[in-house]
Amino acid sequence: MLVLALDSAGSACSAALWRDGSVLARRFAVMARGQSEVLVPMIADVMAEAGCAFTQLDLLAVTVGPGAFTGIRIGLSTARALALAADKPLAGITTTEAIAAAIAPADRAGHTIMVVVDSRRAELWVQLFGADLTPLGPIAALRPQQAAALVNGPVILAGDGAKLVAPLLPRASLADQDYLDAVSVAGLAADRWPHAVLPPEPLYLRPADVTVSAA
Repeated sequence: MLVLALDSAGSACSAALWRDGSVLARRFAVMARGQSEVLVPMIADVMAEAGCAFTQLDLLAVTVGPGAFTGIRIGLSTARALALAADKPLAGITTTEAIAAAIAPADRAGHTIMVVVDSRRAELWVQLFGADLTPLGPIAALRPQQAAALVNGPVILAGDGAKLVAPLLPRASLADQDYLDAVSVAGLAADRWPHAVLPPEPLYLRPADVTVSAA
């Protein structure tokens, strides 16, 4: 299966072209802002490097959140436009499951995985996974102390908010990669399509910061 995956929901921006477990091309940059300027050029570079046309794709995949409102919208609108133009299906993947899946199976063994996404507010977006990536509960908005109280025993912290919880769990291990990568999104989408993916709709865990006045 040939999959083009995109992510701009968090503190990084990436695009990856993936086929049957192999990465054909990838672009990645750490950035809290500016994804709208770089995501489309990243996609163009990935497709050009692999010599691939959009009509050759089997599936597109995109992160749906949780994450930054603007970043989620950028990724979803770009993915929807590409899927519509190429007449290809589009799968949604949560940021938390994509971050967890990036940890190597050998490293996950015997551990609980705590994915922590920095919301840039007092609360973090947190989800626990078993070593086999089975979710151990829903995504929750928690303060660092509340997140730390969720786990006992060996735990791996992952995500761009992991270092905010790590001081409260001194025996925890930190994942090697802090940021979500579209490569992980592509692999998950291919493994789960078509029955265990989300619709390409935004996953928001709190209201928008800006509201329109009724006046």
